[in-house]
Amino acid sequence: MRNAKTVANQYPKELLNRISKVSNKRARLVLDTIIANGSVTTDELKEFGYNHAPRAARDVRELGFTLITTMVTGAGGKRMAAYSLDTAVEVGKSGRIHMPKKERDAIIVASGSKCQICGAIHDLQVDHRVPYEVAGESLKNEPNACMVLDGTCNRRKSWTCEHCQNFLKLKQVAICQSCYWANPEQHSHVAMEQMRRVDVVFLGRDAKAFDEFRERLKKDDTAQNAIKEIVIKLGE
Repeated sequence: MRNAKTVANQYPKELLNRISKVSNKRARLVLDTIIANGSVTTDELKEFGYNHAPRAARDVRELGFTLITTMVTGAGGKRMAAYSLDTAVEVGKSGRIHMPKKERDAIIVASGSKCQICGAIHDLQVDHRVPYEVAGESLKNEPNACMVLDGTCNRRKSWTCEHCQNFLKLKQVAICQSCYWANPEQHSHVAMEQMRRVDVVFLGRDAKAFDEFRERLKKDDTAQNAIKEIVIKLGE
């Protein structure tokens, strides 16, 4: 590992000064680690308690900093991402607008206090319906600008968005608005693929009914296939 002072001296004072003003905890940790060591890896971010490294990297990029992602080999031959910092900074980008807890709680209550994808009632988070990287805060005053997701669905949405061409290149709000991950009830595609999907959660008595349904299926079939066949027949 290189001397931290030597690494820091490679960056312009203007860039270091801007980093010193970053208040976002997750973004600041990423930036400080890069300044100290030259880069930060997915495994290192996990050690810091951030299991979803791309989300931490997005926090930094949303503030206007340019991260360079490369693939490196860690212990045991494991391949993982490593993030380093370019000296370029996008002018005018200041990051997401902080949402007060009272406002977040109101959005969660309005959603029925459950994930709008899978129906989970724990680890609920408020997320931009259209990714910040596509629309910024331009939709903040629109009805239903945000949606409620549990932690797992939020990570699934982030991963899917980060591999979607609209997210990466096109940046068209309308495309996102018709995607499953923004509008699960009335979507026409999933990350620009002609696909329809629905997440169904069975709770309480419904869970018991689902178990009985699954038991009645043939060994060479699955509940997903059986449910799909029922829906297709209803549409014929």
